[in-house]
Amino acid sequence: MIRVIRGAAAALCLLAGFGAWAQTFPARPVKIVVPFAVGGSADVYARFVGAKLQDALGQPFVIENRPGGGAVVGTDAVAKSPADGYTILMMSNTHTVNETLIPKKPYDLMRDLAPITGVNYQDLLLVVGADVKASNLREFIALAKAQPGKLNYASSGPGTPYHMAGELFKYMAGVDIVHIPHKGSDQARAAVLGGQVDMMFDAISTIVSHTRSGKLKALATTGKTRSAVTPDVPTAAEAGVPGYEATIWLGLMAPAGTPMPILEKLNLETNKVINAPEVKENWLKQGAVPMGMPVDQFGRFLREDAQKWAKLVKDTGMKVD
Repeated sequence: MIRVIRGAAAALCLLAGFGAWAQTFPARPVKIVVPFAVGGSADVYARFVGAKLQDALGQPFVIENRPGGGAVVGTDAVAKSPADGYTILMMSNTHTVNETLIPKKPYDLMRDLAPITGVNYQDLLLVVGADVKASNLREFIALAKAQPGKLNYASSGPGTPYHMAGELFKYMAGVDIVHIPHKGSDQARAAVLGGQVDMMFDAISTIVSHTRSGKLKALATTGKTRSAVTPDVPTAAEAGVPGYEATIWLGLMAPAGTPMPILEKLNLETNKVINAPEVKENWLKQGAVPMGMPVDQFGRFLREDAQKWAKLVKDTGMKVD
């Protein structure tokens, strides 16, 4: 009995210590690792959220881009970091895809990392080069079916939301289009703008200026309903691929074992940032919808998203070279 009481007392002291730690957190700079190249959606929003958290919490939030291996390099670095809240990860649905697509990676998402919160999601825009002989999605699908394996599409790398949107499109539209992976969204975008690649899916917020200028043609959006940013562009489901839906979402995670009070403080402060009226208004104009949710709800979201993409990977036999 005495041992049980001592054990309970020790546990209470530990919890009290974690609570005190959370009250003083952060006491030094926090690093947000972005496992993607500079200029992509994850990088842009990590910098925005980091700057706002710095203002709110009084310590620098430093962005470190560590691309490579389909987000595996930077993510593994976070998974192996001290579980103290001072190194966190800006992640996306690349990570839930990788749970099936890259089974031999050096970490397991839900075992080695802990959820903090979702940041935002946005529809993608299916765009083609100005010289592609298709003015709408049905014409593009017909063109692809007439030339199996001749057309191609760019992405920022295997397993990224842009890659998976392309593979889901191929699967549901019944077309053979070659995937051309790049080292980042900027490179993929430049390839389509330069005419080296025919098509790509990209975040509305980063590609819409090129469709408005006429450098690219927007054929469809990827959400359930039309985007307020491009109200004249039909959804893929409307335009020729019934039931099609794909988005890019972003979230924050920390190394597994990070004390719950630290996770909850990061959750609370991040959710305050992304739900501020002026931020919501600005993001919605860009096509980005704030996600903010409790820690446990974000954990459930991650597991469900991993299951969704696991089915596509298995059904199509996708593999990473």
